[in-house]
Amino acid sequence: MGEPEQSGTARRPRTRRPATVQEAKALAHPLRVRILRLCLTRELTNKELADRLEVTPGTVLYHVRQLVDAGLLLPAPVRTGASGALEKPYRATGETWWLDGPLLDTDAGSAVAPVEAFQQELSEAGPESVRTYSRFVLHLSDEEVAELDRRIVAVLDEYVATDGQRADRPVYAGAFLLHRPAD
Repeated sequence: MGEPEQSGTARRPRTRRPATVQEAKALAHPLRVRILRLCLTRELTNKELADRLEVTPGTVLYHVRQLVDAGLLLPAPVRTGASGALEKPYRATGETWWLDGPLLDTDAGSAVAPVEAFQQELSEAGPESVRTYSRFVLHLSDEEVAELDRRIVAVLDEYVATDGQRADRPVYAGAFLLHRPAD
């Protein structure tokens, strides 16, 4: 999820920031979240995305445009495909990681878009893809929830910020989610 290292310039530590309205709107659909995740590790064309996500190219194009307009997806250089046709791939910017709770102030349906996307990815990958799992129940005040989140996100931020240094290793995806269970 990290961003590529900049050559010849010193990288400043990244910090989280609030999402713009346009970014929050772009992240409010599970298909757009999946497009971003797929385009994070490699550049993909509209057709490749449509095939992978099992939706029409027109549907993908609509969602790709929303992500490009929000600055979360960028067109990559045009390339020649296997059949000799020119292809226009896209790549994720990695900016979504640095957005602080982009969907917390949205409607309930939008707020669960990343969870729905994760469920779809996990289902597609199959149960054998799970490498680690922790399930827990804790009694916490609102302040303790905020502290737990801050500490976990700080550890993840360290890994995200240096991910480019590990690009030769296998890719893993995950999610940290804290919720109030139904009684």
